Amino acid sequence: MKLAILGGGGFRVPFVYQALLQDPGSPRIEEVWLHDSEPGRLDVMADILATLAGGAEAAPRVHTSTVLDKALEGADFVFSAIRVGGLAGRVCDERVALDLNVLGQETTGPGGIAYGLRTIPVMLDIAHRVRELAPDAYVINFTNPAGMITEAMQGVLGDRVLGICDTPSGLGARVAAALGLDPARVQLDYVGLNHLGWMRRILHDGVDVLPALLADDDVLGTLEEGVVFGGDWLRDLGVIPNEYLYYYYFNRDAVRATLDAGQTRGEFLLKQQEAFYERIAAASGGAAMELWRETVASRSASYMAEMKGARTGEALDVQSGIDPAEEGYARVALSVMAAISRNEPATMILNVRNGSTVGALPADAVVEVPVTVDANGVHALVLDQPDLHQTGMMQQVKAVERLTIEAATTGSRTAAVQAFALHPLVDSVPIARRLLDGYIDRIPGVAAVFEPGAPSKKGRA
Repeated sequence: MKLAILGGGGFRVPFVYQALLQDPGSPRIEEVWLHDSEPGRLDVMADILATLAGGAEAAPRVHTSTVLDKALEGADFVFSAIRVGGLAGRVCDERVALDLNVLGQETTGPGGIAYGLRTIPVMLDIAHRVRELAPDAYVINFTNPAGMITEAMQGVLGDRVLGICDTPSGLGARVAAALGLDPARVQLDYVGLNHLGWMRRILHDGVDVLPALLADDDVLGTLEEGVVFGGDWLRDLGVIPNEYLYYYYFNRDAVRATLDAGQTRGEFLLKQQEAFYERIAAASGGAAMELWRETVASRSASYMAEMKGARTGEALDVQSGIDPAEEGYARVALSVMAAISRNEPATMILNVRNGSTVGALPADAVVEVPVTVDANGVHALVLDQPDLHQTGMMQQVKAVERLTIEAATTGSRTAAVQAFALHPLVDSVPIARRLLDGYIDRIPGVAAVFEPGAPSKKGRA
């Protein structure tokens, strides 16, 4: 089988390849095609993957290309993990908002809207190429904002597109580790949208262990969510929110912490990435591998540092992450491929078409919920409906996502202003208009959406 990885020069690609190397099943991925717009990054990743393979005969063959159609043609699975506008675009996403004293974050709030505006047209182009060159392929989307992008692509490819975020499954794995439980015997009751959801029950052999977890300050103090939200707020809610809900529940604190940090997460990562590629130019083989591991470890350990009282980029001694090769999105992606190609049913949390799963949302909306995946596709599990608070937040943010998709595919400034104004982290029409103008002025990919005759207006969505 053939796997195409779009964004093949990205930092997480080696984790995916490592998971493939450890896959004992059959049929398995035999060819991996890395696609990226920057050939230098492709060369770096190809070198790291060769080191990982270590000359093993059964290692999937790796090809690189800057030509999209060549990577896609005949693929059985397509992983998408691209960043339209690069990290420089992320910095603008953050700074335009922060300059107006509004949250500047990659996927949450106005930064996520700006990211979606410039990314949706590109992803729709890719969806049409997949339909033409690999019509039987499943697209596993990691490109952020993952829920919004998955929903837009489903307009072209239907249910053959699903979105993955490692945050919910990572939370479940970290809770199991903190409590000393076998993760294979843990079931997660989770409902929400991408980067906006709640873990409502954690069942171990049918017994909900969440109440005991919430009552134990020592264990909560070892978890990222316990540090970010505090035990009292978690007990008040009676659930464990997705970590990104910090930006909603503690919005003023988050904005102030980001402004006080001196640099944004995007600025930190941009400097780190530039240093990495400068240093790796003189490295190869094992040295390149160690440099990559060092850089990835630093990225993971410093995640959400500002929201935990530390400086941007500062490493923290909490369970802020787990080995992505074992428990992160690479493991989830491999489970999806095995379930579909080998009929090895698996239960996981994915971004999928709603159907009747959440009654308060449209059937064609994408939600983030537990599903079973097998050779017949993806099947959302029946779950208890979200409460009034959860439903209200999901409905408002889903409305924003849909307005963003409308703006990106029609060039409607009206829809874009509505998306910004109706987002609960903006909540101001004048600020919404200034946000849109600021993103148009500073990010070419956003400006292009609203230009006369832009490709996104030709009705291909």
